[in-house]
Order: sequence, then C-alpha cells, then structure tokens
Amino acid sequence: MPIVNRIAEFHDEITAWRRDLHAHPETAFEERRTADLVAGKLAEWGIEVHRGLATTGVVGVLQGRRDNGRRIGLRADMDALHIREANAFAHRSRHDGKMHACGHDGHTAMLLGAARYLAETRNFDGTAYLIFQPAEENEGGGRVMVEEGLFEKFPAEAVYGLHNKPGLPVGEIAVRTGPAMAASDTFEITVSGQGTHAAMPDLGIDPVVIASQIVTALQTIVSRRSDAIDTVVVSVTQFHAGDTWNVVPAEAVLRGTTRTFKPALSERVEADIRRLAGGIAEANGGRAEVRYERRYPALVNSETESLLAARVAGEVVGAERVDAAADPRMGSEDFAFMLQARPGCYIWLGNGAEGGPDGCTLHNPSYDFNDEIAVIGASYWAKLVETALPKAD
Repeated sequence: MPIVNRIAEFHDEITAWRRDLHAHPETAFEERRTADLVAGKLAEWGIEVHRGLATTGVVGVLQGRRDNGRRIGLRADMDALHIREANAFAHRSRHDGKMHACGHDGHTAMLLGAARYLAETRNFDGTAYLIFQPAEENEGGGRVMVEEGLFEKFPAEAVYGLHNKPGLPVGEIAVRTGPAMAASDTFEITVSGQGTHAAMPDLGIDPVVIASQIVTALQTIVSRRSDAIDTVVVSVTQFHAGDTWNVVPAEAVLRGTTRTFKPALSERVEADIRRLAGGIAEANGGRAEVRYERRYPALVNSETESLLAARVAGEVVGAERVDAAADPRMGSEDFAFMLQARPGCYIWLGNGAEGGPDGCTLHNPSYDFNDEIAVIGASYWAKLVETALPKAD
C-alpha cells in the first residue's frame, strides 16, 4: 500500500510517542502532560503553537509554501477513560483506574506523525490547523472548543477527523456521506414511593416494582412507538435502590441513554419517557421525576468533504479497500459539534479484524491501539492536506 515513505521511516518514533501516551493516560480536561508533549513536538518542528482552548486543547498552525487563503482543520482527541487496565505489557497505564481504552493515544500520535512530515516538506499551499482536542469522552471537549472560538481564531473552511475501528481489517478504511454516528442523550428517572418493612410491603409503595415496570415499558418506545424505518435505541444502564435486605426503600433511580439520528426523534423519545415513567408511577401510587439531557448531536458528514476523504483514503490503502458507503453507527462522537460549525468528514480506520490481540473492542480493559496502523493514519492525514490544499503550478 502506498503509504508515505518518509513517515514509514519514523514509524518507530510514532510508536514510542503512542506508547508513552498510553502509559500516562489523562482524562477529561486534565490532559496537561499530553498537551505538553504535543505542544513540545509541534514547536520542535517549527509549527506555531496555541494553547488554552477547552483548558488543555492544543492547536498547531502549519503554513504551506504559499498563503493562498485556503485553510483546513485536522482533529485528534487526546483523553483517556476511567477504566482499570487489564494488560500486562510494558506500556500499560501507570495511573491506576485510567487507561487509553479507545485509541486516542494512537489518534494523537498519528496526527503528530503527519505534522512532522508536513513540517518537513510543506508540499502544499494554504494553512493546516492541527487540532488536538481534550475531553471527547462524555464531557464534550469539542463543543467547548467551538464555543470558545475555535473556528473564529482558526478559520478552517472544512474540518476532518478519524477513529480507529476494531473489527475492521488493517489497511481498510470506512466512510459514509450524511449521518454517520448517532446523537447521544441521557436520562435519569427518580421514582418516589413510600418505604416500609420488607415483611409488610402492603404498608408502603414499592419504588423497585414501579421502576422495574418502567424499565420494561421503555422498550416499547422502540418496538411500538418508533417507525420501523427509523433507528432508535433506548438503554437503561443503571438501577439503584435500597441499602439492606429487609427494607423496601423510598426511592429508586434509573439512568440510561438514548440514540437517534433526527432531532425530532430525540424530542419524541424524551416525551415518551416522561409519559411512560409518570403514568406507571402514578398508576402504582408513586411519582416519577425525569431529567433528560441532550449530550452529543448526530455526526453528519458533508458530501464534498466525504468524497475527498474517500478518494484520499483510496490513494493510501487502495480504492478497493475503502468502503465509501459504510453503515452508520449508534455510537456518538463530539466531533459532531465541529461538523455543525464547519463542513467536513469523519472516517474509520481499521485497527485489525480481530479487534486487537485479545479480540477486544473499544472501552475494554484489554484494548490496545494497533501500532501497525499508525503509518496508515499519518499518511492519510498528510495526503489529505496535500490534496485539499494543493500547490499552485
């Protein structure tokens, strides 16, 4: 596959950066060591460095040979997760309870690899903004960067992102035009009853029974309230109630997530959750309070930028190894906030058909980024800049 030869020459260095980041994971808005490493490398290669957006964000401004007014952004996420690592290799996490279980260490290293090559060659006209974003996991660092003026300070005309994908073979890339990842909302339902002795449930109102009925009823939102053509997910992921064996508690709490692709569907799902929870609780003599939050919007790739990304991907791995009409995914991504502000495209880069050495998936304590794909990702970034910002003859 025609990866960039110069990038291949420092593959070992990219791997070393990646493994150093893996060994020192930092979670949302605390990526100070990571940001220091990124900023230090960019400065070492003569790239203008800006810091402070979203607390720990870093933006490198890389000028091509001529300033023709064209500008694009490339984004990599830097944060880790609150997971206790199960791996035993030398670069395992040194911070107990935190690990890079999603490959953001690899994303950061790949963009650094592309930055080094592009700084050496400058084989393009215009400006590439290298956006190293904090807090992708749960906390919306992409939204914060946009709200704090990312595209006013760095006026990219388009913005691009990528994510490794376990289960997709090494050397394959997937992309799609239009909705590619779902919107993510969260809900919390607090069910209030009346506590009593467990041996005398008739003297109380059992919130556990009420909450259990609500869990079952919520599944009808998908099976009976949603058009079969629409894609909707409603998942209850937490159920908290009681402290001991012989007491019916006074309260039970349910938490979960919903996934949709259309704003109108999100609104209807929220209304259905409120109606079902409130109705079931009232029918049983209790009451339910619902808190519903819209977290990440759907990630929508624009057509022109998706076609460009697919073409560049084909130049790196071969057109036959690019799925340009990949199925959408129900996971969510805060790169969606950047795509609301600018056109762009987000692709998936194969991390290995078996999902890693143990066949694990993302957000798994045995996950590790596949260093074999680093030169592929870095080559994609480099060729994307050179293609989107071509030199004048």
